[in-house]
Amino acid sequence: MSDGKTSRTVALNWNEVYYTNCPLVSASNVDQELGWTEEEYKKIGVEYAYFRSRRENNWYPHYVHNLDNLIRFGGLFPPIHVHADIRRTRLLGATHAPREGGCMMVRARDDIYRMVELKGRKIGLTKSLNTIKNDWWRIQEHMQIELMLRVNGMTIDDVEIVEFPYPDDWYDDEEMLRPICNPSEWQLKRDHKHDLAFRPLETALLEGKVDAIYTQSKPFQHLQEATGKLKAIEDLSRYPDWTLQVANIPAVITCTDVMAEEHPELVVAFLKGMIKVGRWSNEHKHAAAAILDKQTYYLDVEDTYRGIKEIDMVPNLSLQNLAAIEIGKDFMLAKGYIQNDFDVNEWAAPEFLEQAARELLEEEWQKRTTAKLPEAAGSLEAGGRLG
Repeated sequence: MSDGKTSRTVALNWNEVYYTNCPLVSASNVDQELGWTEEEYKKIGVEYAYFRSRRENNWYPHYVHNLDNLIRFGGLFPPIHVHADIRRTRLLGATHAPREGGCMMVRARDDIYRMVELKGRKIGLTKSLNTIKNDWWRIQEHMQIELMLRVNGMTIDDVEIVEFPYPDDWYDDEEMLRPICNPSEWQLKRDHKHDLAFRPLETALLEGKVDAIYTQSKPFQHLQEATGKLKAIEDLSRYPDWTLQVANIPAVITCTDVMAEEHPELVVAFLKGMIKVGRWSNEHKHAAAAILDKQTYYLDVEDTYRGIKEIDMVPNLSLQNLAAIEIGKDFMLAKGYIQNDFDVNEWAAPEFLEQAARELLEEEWQKRTTAKLPEAAGSLEAGGRLG
């Protein structure tokens, strides 16, 4: 058996579709409990499952997207890296959390209250030693630290950046390679909201090795503040400038070019599920929060509800979301996190979301009219008089 140090996948079978997602706000993270997307695939005779439900798939397809029949809904930076430098994909939709740009955290009792007081002090920056996957957490830290400095009239030269390399190798742990049928299951194995493995610089800050660290606004921030040991002295989510909020978000949906070109019906089925779950989540935000609390890093269910209350859970490819994605891509290119540039608008494939919405509308039309008429109504596209 492989030692897990390389990406491995199941043999390609187009009667199967796998999904993967990140533990953040998305319709996919709600649907993994509802199962509505699986229903869409059952209608067309295709099996749909979490990619780690098969032992043959290790964790790395989530980052390098080397499984043709995989659809990913997750953080922004890994799919940008894939499309730029590894293989061609299609951008199918996005969900943005427009007020989670990030915070600068310091020790709660330190005599530091403003960013300007960090001049000459140490700020931590992680560095993953795992060369297989994208170092998305470092990119996020790097980007948002620079922005927090800039909005306070400072630059990176005004502080001392201290790098903290770490193995980032839990993906290869045999315990983590056991099959998982639902993404929530791996969180059940550990107290993820209090596991410092997901907050690698917090210990360094508390031990005095650095004076400040980056953290995400709301998720993580509230967990860290609840310890009574840390406080935020800057929060990009409080600024009116929406361009400051690209902290590995918007979360984006991507599929391989092979799936898009050879099996578009599989893409449409996934998006129909996401639209239905997104609409339900928008109408039942508290119920959606109770589900999302199982995987995300908000403090609790109520905190999750407050975090998602203003978020549109139906994926879209709005002009603003595409612009936010381009901001993330441009930073990665400028700082050497990707080697090749590409056009975000050409990456976007709105025709699949449009087709999914059209099919759902047609199905609803048939359902509603059939319930009120002696025989089924014609399709919407058929047109014609009703009487």
